[in-house]
Amino acid sequence: MKTAQEIRAGNVVMHGKDPMIVLRAEYSRGGRNAATVRLKLRGLLSNTGTEVVFRADDKVEQVMLDHKDCTYSYFADPMYVFMDADYNQYEVESGNMGDALNYLEDGMPVEVVFYDGKAISVEVPTSVEREVIWTEPAVKGDTSGKVLKPAKLATGFEVPVPIFVAQGDKIEIDTRTGEYRRRV
Repeated sequence: MKTAQEIRAGNVVMHGKDPMIVLRAEYSRGGRNAATVRLKLRGLLSNTGTEVVFRADDKVEQVMLDHKDCTYSYFADPMYVFMDADYNQYEVESGNMGDALNYLEDGMPVEVVFYDGKAISVEVPTSVEREVIWTEPAVKGDTSGKVLKPAKLATGFEVPVPIFVAQGDKIEIDTRTGEYRRRV
């Protein structure tokens, strides 16, 4: 158990009977020294959002999740299938995949997150290298300031890239923000 003021974004807490991930935690001090913590939560299993206000000294149950290194195998509608080193297969619903779908490709190493022995979500590496399959050609002379153009990856995800990136180039992308990092 932790006090509400110790909870940070990214922690998983129990709210009612559901495990919830903390998206945002705001600490505020009101009149008469009554400190409160406003938590924006999203359900791990139900994927529903809510906001809750706690007193700073309220006790909140923190949930520890299990993580296992796996590789992406295939898509069996509506489940994505992952395999660990011991050839065990785990299925994650497409609704729980989130932004990981933008970067997923065959054989990609990922971390599968488990709650009560059930695979609930996937965490991709913080940066991935992908090939640009389509982008507009650069226009000569259009270089005033930071000029970006859209580039499409094999997954269908579009990333804004600098003007010098061409079709067929490999680029590094930050998976947390979805931004271009550098050309590889």
